[in-house]
Amino acid sequence: MTDANDRDPYALFADWLEEAGRSEPNDPNAMALATADAAGVPSVRMVLLKGVDARGFVFYTNTESRKGEQLLANRHAALCFHWKTLRRSVRVEGRIEQVTDAEADAYFESRPRESRIGAWASQQSRPLEGRWELEKRVAQYAAKFAIGTVPRPPHWTGFRVLPARIEFWQDRPFRLHERVVYRPADPASQGDSASWTTERLYP
Repeated sequence: MTDANDRDPYALFADWLEEAGRSEPNDPNAMALATADAAGVPSVRMVLLKGVDARGFVFYTNTESRKGEQLLANRHAALCFHWKTLRRSVRVEGRIEQVTDAEADAYFESRPRESRIGAWASQQSRPLEGRWELEKRVAQYAAKFAIGTVPRPPHWTGFRVLPARIEFWQDRPFRLHERVVYRPADPASQGDSASWTTERLYP
């Protein structure tokens, strides 16, 4: 990470993610997503990164789930990627925004048909009496959408984390790890023209 000061953080992240894709046995795009409710009580879970560009990091969920409700109540979140085989991690913190309907529709359409039906069948985060209940709902929606496309549920969309801070962590011997933090030079600026400040931290 010696050239970190000269690099765009998204380009550096893309390189690390590509390398993780060659070394991680499962889901190199897995990330811990931390949210908080309106009272500030935190919660964290693993989700999958589904897009990243100069605007931020995108994932999708049911807005009626616990994390969906928290994201709508408290518009800030944090992400953590950990690639154990590479001894690297990336942390992202920032406010969140919903993706556009067009973005959500395009990604939903790209999912396997079974996953699209599952998005309708699953009442995410709510009590489930038994596995049979979920399987029954899947069968019901499979029958309902037996012909034609499976539309995106109104309660299913994506969120984008708009980074106020991105930290790259690289393991080094004797716990003398390397840490570099990127922050937007202008917090209001986003996109390809955005510039960043960098700072190295003690491990």
